[in-house]
Amino acid sequence: MRLSLPPPPLLLLFAALAAATTTFRPDWNRLHRLARGRVEFSISTWRGLGSDALVPPQVKAFVTQDIPLYHNLVMKHLPGADPELVLLGHRYEELERIPLSEMTRKEINALVQELGFYRKAAPDDPVPPEYLRAPARPAEGAPDRADL
Repeated sequence: MRLSLPPPPLLLLFAALAAATTTFRPDWNRLHRLARGRVEFSISTWRGLGSDALVPPQVKAFVTQDIPLYHNLVMKHLPGADPELVLLGHRYEELERIPLSEMTRKEINALVQELGFYRKAAPDDPVPPEYLRAPARPAEGAPDRADL
């Protein structure tokens, strides 16, 4: 019995498509002004109350356990929102939206660290002075806004 496989170029195409749908590659030209980020999501999707698909457990673990460890990264509850990482510039302008539903917790953490967000060992740990403005330096005199 002989197994028929697609030609190698087709296999490479399928592999590339699979990698493209699960891995986000930042466009550094657009993100040179990156100053902070927020993760938007809806609690109702966690409990199955909303019309959206349930949030994958790995994304939920990132939101509840990992976000508090990152400096300049906050979470925001929005009704009906699929989980997304929203990257913001110095004036809180939106630079990029990255869907998180298809990513693993490990992939999300790797992405956030690749973007330059500082990860503390514990939520209450101080941030070293060289990382206070990570992932980028905010504009001088910019107000500290908790309501991103």
